[in-house]
Amino acid sequence: MVDYSKWKDIEISDDEDDTHPNIDTPSLFRWRHQARLERMAEKEKEKERLLKEKEVYEKKVENLKKKLQNSEPKPESTDMTQLQEALKELERKGQELIDHEKELEKKDRLEPWNVDTISKEGFTKTLINKDLGRKDDNLSEEEKEKRMKEFVKKNEVEIKKYGMFRNYDDSRRYLMEHPHLACEDTANYLVVWCINLQMEEKTELMTHVAHQTICMQFILELAKQLERDPRSCISAFFHRIQQAEPEYKKAFQDELDGFKDRVIKRAKQKLEELIKEAEEEERQERLGPGGLDPIEVMESLPEELQKCFESQDIEMLQKAIEKMNPEDAAYHMKRCVDSGLWVPDAKAAK
Repeated sequence: MVDYSKWKDIEISDDEDDTHPNIDTPSLFRWRHQARLERMAEKEKEKERLLKEKEVYEKKVENLKKKLQNSEPKPESTDMTQLQEALKELERKGQELIDHEKELEKKDRLEPWNVDTISKEGFTKTLINKDLGRKDDNLSEEEKEKRMKEFVKKNEVEIKKYGMFRNYDDSRRYLMEHPHLACEDTANYLVVWCINLQMEEKTELMTHVAHQTICMQFILELAKQLERDPRSCISAFFHRIQQAEPEYKKAFQDELDGFKDRVIKRAKQKLEELIKEAEEEERQERLGPGGLDPIEVMESLPEELQKCFESQDIEMLQKAIEKMNPEDAAYHMKRCVDSGLWVPDAKAAK
């Protein structure tokens, strides 16, 4: 399982940069897989909880039936009435558990990437008989990154156009006309674009592009499950999502919501990193000849010396130094020189 901390290593290029040279492509390749693994783990936990609840329920029913059998057959008995009511309540609980179990089974059947649930009408005879193959399985991460840069430089306009479509029919038609866009490189670019948009506080537009991003990711995941070229899965996905039952669409929406949350968190984190970088660059630029920050040195000076520098009164500074312990005065004045707050023999320096 991939640690989401790897996601923070992605360096976001400027929106106008055609090649996006700083993208950590391996993290992007693995990111979608991580989300799927987490959903699967959560589903297994839910099944385990249901199994434990069923075991507890069966024990309670068994114990209650024993009590009923051992009780004296007095219909008007308060104890008997209470036991019968408890049994009815357990029966209601049992029905809830059965309904829950059926719901989980239905979710399994409608799992987006279960090959058995894929709509067969989405595949034509030509696509089945002609396997386009997956050509990037043997590429190294460096080769994939290089390929992505070249792909983005050549197809960025088309990718952005796809990202702006508003409905499934238009998206399907456009991808069928531009099947080369159905690939990892497009998905990776869309992820980066979403983060850039969120960093620019264009949340509404980010939300729209995020939807198109998840569509592309579903196409790629379908192709992976079928071991086919993603281009042969375009029609199949859009047919499936448009004809899907509510549970399937809910699974798609859950994936979309999770993706948007991760984009928002990453954009916030990236902005904080950029602010820190800018502050550090500014600090480096103002360092004095001895490598000290004049602001930090100023804040560390005794209050009397601070007033001298703020008023730029040399006479006041000389008097303040005379009052100080010689060692303390030497220490502070050396820091002032190293930070550039004080320039010895300023006329000669000029």
